[in-house]
Amino acid sequence: MSSLLGSAAAIRYVSADSKNRERRATPMNDIAADQNDIDVPLLLRGAPSSVEFKKLRKRLLRQTREAISDFGMLGDAAEPAKKPKWLVCLSGGKDSYTLLAVLIELKWRGLLPVDLIACNLDQAQPGFPAHILPAFFEQNGIEHLIVREDTYSIVTDKIPAHKTYCSLCSRLRRGILYRIAREQGCEAVVLGHHREDILETFFMNLFHGGRLASMPPKLINDEGDLLVLRPLAYAAETDIAKFAVGMNFPIIPCNLCGSQDGLQREEVKQMLQTWEKETPGRLGVMARALAHTRPSHLLDRTLYDFVNLRPGAASNSEGEAEAPCGASLAMTANLFAAE
Repeated sequence: MSSLLGSAAAIRYVSADSKNRERRATPMNDIAADQNDIDVPLLLRGAPSSVEFKKLRKRLLRQTREAISDFGMLGDAAEPAKKPKWLVCLSGGKDSYTLLAVLIELKWRGLLPVDLIACNLDQAQPGFPAHILPAFFEQNGIEHLIVREDTYSIVTDKIPAHKTYCSLCSRLRRGILYRIAREQGCEAVVLGHHREDILETFFMNLFHGGRLASMPPKLINDEGDLLVLRPLAYAAETDIAKFAVGMNFPIIPCNLCGSQDGLQREEVKQMLQTWEKETPGRLGVMARALAHTRPSHLLDRTLYDFVNLRPGAASNSEGEAEAPCGASLAMTANLFAAE
């Protein structure tokens, strides 16, 4: 990959605005009063004041805190001498805007002891509005990097026109972001993937990859020197979309490369949306299932010692599978009633 890409042309804008500084931790039920706080970050000052939006905002904050805690994303951040720095990746879509806003609010409330650098990678796609994100960062006093790398030309040169660019494009993008994180002294690259992204990846692997695997909220890169974090792992895409609309983020479309139509992921997304529409709550049940695996009730011999399982012998077997609850059975019956 390094042979394909030269050094990045990066411009860094460092905000001196004191309005984004941390403060002591405060209860999240004080959101209403915080709207008039003179120290509230610029990004949050225009947040809607409706009861519905405040509940949405608190839910996203709570879910993000839970994911950060559940998966140990902070590590030793409680020790001042080891305060980490996170590279927060911004594409200009609803997910990454929401991620940045939530992390900034948690940091401001004293609940996220990390330094944040927002980063946008301009991949030179045709029609990309390069002015939008720099203006957004500057208007809101956010420390950031804008990096331009013409990966689009590389991808279009190596991938036939009738094929999708996503795989090579994402590999190139990931390599550049890792390099930037190292240059900036960051210990983590932070991405805006949410609950539905994780479920879609699970079914993509199930249907097309022949394996049970998804998109982990926390992992180490192949080189072993950086964390990749997804703090929105518990957040629903519908909540994120509502939040982005309420905050009036300047959304940049994700289909500028013209390679998005007919993707297998889009088919899976439509399938999941149909299930959720027909049986509300289905996606939440499936997401919880990813956190409750039982190796003794699957077929993977590398995860469970079936060969040495004997009656009367000590084992790690979890016994016979429990029957699903009535509510789950009813949802399933409704889902497949027409088939």
